[in-house]
Amino acid sequence: MVNHEDETGEKKNTDRSVKVICLGDSAVGKSKLVERFLMDGYKPQQLSTYALTLFQYKTLVDGTDVRVDFWDTAGQERFSSMHPSYYHQAHSCLLVFDITRKVTYKNLAKWYKELRDYRENIPCIVIANKIDVDYNVTQKSFNFPKKHGLPFYFVSASDGTNVVKAFKEAIALAVKYKENSTDFVDEVLRELENFDDLNLNQDGFDSDKKSSDEEGKT
Repeated sequence: MVNHEDETGEKKNTDRSVKVICLGDSAVGKSKLVERFLMDGYKPQQLSTYALTLFQYKTLVDGTDVRVDFWDTAGQERFSSMHPSYYHQAHSCLLVFDITRKVTYKNLAKWYKELRDYRENIPCIVIANKIDVDYNVTQKSFNFPKKHGLPFYFVSASDGTNVVKAFKEAIALAVKYKENSTDFVDEVLRELENFDDLNLNQDGFDSDKKSSDEEGKT
């Protein structure tokens, strides 16, 4: 697990959390896109392959502290499907294909179907990666995102084109989805999160009151 904080560099005691997952064929550049967004410079290094790779990032969304968990497949996609736990409680998805390999674009339909089988309504953004290989591809029209009404970005993990913009939208959509989800499980989890916040505030109040009472006795 890799931890990152936003430009403030401050640690937050209480923050909202959202889960953003990356989907797509092997070697389309999912890990490199996450690294490009999170790290100061692009480092073309191979990540170790585990069941998944989790990157944590802290930022502000509409003045609220948010912890973002980016989940990367880390090789699972080689088996043509993901474990159900990968989709569990996800709040948005980055669906990535490689503009230099047509098969990765054709396979978007398969990944999108699997996503909807587990997370029917979460926001999904389609990413056309590696445009630095041929910028003329940005003049082409891609039907898949239009057909499904999905946001679409031409990006490059190599030179950074549109990476921050796409990821920031994924985070904002995840936060909005979590706040307004009508999914039963999401609603229960949201209520539990609010309950925890209430307990934290109450504990803080009781602690302050106790301190005041003790001071009054001395």
